Amino acid sequence: MPTLEAQVPALREIAENSNAWPFQEARKIVARLTKQRKDEVVFETGYGPSGLPHIGTFGEVARTTMVRHAFRVLTEDKIKTRLIAFSDDMDGLRKVPDNVPNREMMAQHLGKPLSRVPDPFSNEYPSFGAANNARLRAFLDHFGFEYEFLSSTECYASGRFDATLMRVLEHFDTVMEIMLPSLREERAQTYSPFLPISPRTGIVLQVPILEHDAGAGTITYEEPENKERVTTLVTGGRAKLQWKPDWAMRWVALGVDYEMAGKDLIDSVRLSGEVCRALGGTPPEGFNYELFLDEQGQKISKSKGNGLTIDEWLRYASPESLSLFMYREPKAAKRLYFDVIPRHVDEYQQFLEAYERQDLRQRLSNPVWHIHSGNPPKPDMPISFSMLLTLVASSNAENAETLWGFIGRYRPGVTPQTHPKFDALVRYAIHYFRDFVLPQKRFREPSESERAALLDLRDALAQLPADASAEDIQQVVYEVGRREPFLDKTGKIKTKDGKPGVALDWFNMLYQVLLGQEKGPRFGSFVALYGLNNTIDMIDGALARSA
Repeated sequence: MPTLEAQVPALREIAENSNAWPFQEARKIVARLTKQRKDEVVFETGYGPSGLPHIGTFGEVARTTMVRHAFRVLTEDKIKTRLIAFSDDMDGLRKVPDNVPNREMMAQHLGKPLSRVPDPFSNEYPSFGAANNARLRAFLDHFGFEYEFLSSTECYASGRFDATLMRVLEHFDTVMEIMLPSLREERAQTYSPFLPISPRTGIVLQVPILEHDAGAGTITYEEPENKERVTTLVTGGRAKLQWKPDWAMRWVALGVDYEMAGKDLIDSVRLSGEVCRALGGTPPEGFNYELFLDEQGQKISKSKGNGLTIDEWLRYASPESLSLFMYREPKAAKRLYFDVIPRHVDEYQQFLEAYERQDLRQRLSNPVWHIHSGNPPKPDMPISFSMLLTLVASSNAENAETLWGFIGRYRPGVTPQTHPKFDALVRYAIHYFRDFVLPQKRFREPSESERAALLDLRDALAQLPADASAEDIQQVVYEVGRREPFLDKTGKIKTKDGKPGVALDWFNMLYQVLLGQEKGPRFGSFVALYGLNNTIDMIDGALARSA
């Protein structure tokens, strides 16, 4: 992790009073330590490898990392911390995911632990669980997270959970008393916190437990296929727990102090907390974040593959913009679809630029401070993402070289070599335009009054010198727009020179008629970047189309 700003004397004092949500969460852990002293604080995130890692998985790790860093600041890094990324790869495969190949093959292994289901993607990994675990670790590494990966299968099989599993067996009846009221009557008839793994079929069995012997460390059940009575140890990976008792057992076994969860798991967190206390542990601190929704307003799901994947976001935007999306309003439901990307790319840059002007108190409330663990980079984006998208749309650029021709003229000295992050932004813009903007381009025809205004704008731009500034161009655009039907009639738009304001309809018309899109960046800045002659040609083309 980057070196903390702990050498700044005021940092801890400001952090203790900051309203930024990572500090609010971190203060809960500090309060916890006053009641239960520890030399190390353990943060945990959970991953169910029944499907490919999705953005929700990233969000949980990113947000937990932000809380971890805030805790380190509050404690001046004097208490050791760990972040465990835990994979529930011993869960049984309940259904075949919709978004994987070789589904018929996978259907033959329903009920088996994910770590014993063959890899449907290739022969590269020993199991479906291992393949998804590898993808999880690859994306965590790509984002530079500091974490310790743990596999449920390995923890059960190695004996790491044995002592706590024995504690669950000792409190079997108490755990049942906690869990049974939460179940439907039919489910309660067969429920057991322990799920034996059949030595015959390898399936995780959901069967009633006929006997349990804490002294011997065993449970007895009836094998469903042949009705044979079987007694097995609960240790050494021969059985696993139902997921709510499993969650509680994990908190105790690993000493977890902080874990957040989705809002849909509020009842599960409560029940697991009760089981944790029954085992003599203290449930971790945390909060319930809201869910991410797809284009249709449905919860995103690993098995369905709806919503955005991490790879999809990173095709169109930077990792930092994704982190900003995760930082904001974690307790509010958010639509996670492609159209949220451009705004977060530009707003990340705006926060980065604002950081340079802020005092320490303001910086600790700035998202980039939390995204970059207190050490954000210098802002270095000479043109906004929305401007790049408009430039691609106007020039129909098929490659980065074409765009760089415009950029080099507008910002002399800015090259792919001097600004590698901006070069990446150029490629993001081309991808986004091709996949989302181009298919939706719809040029509308101007009305007679709009045609007249466009002709006047064309003539006014033609009178400007070739090196006219973006501000000079913008003033010309305003001046031409000061006419019916574009005059502001609300009186809300104030101008420095006292002249009448111009309604947004004027600027919306320019983008709808000239570029075939609903909105765009500041028009004067766009013209300065695209070039006066190119803009005049664009206006001529639009007028010719609608003649």
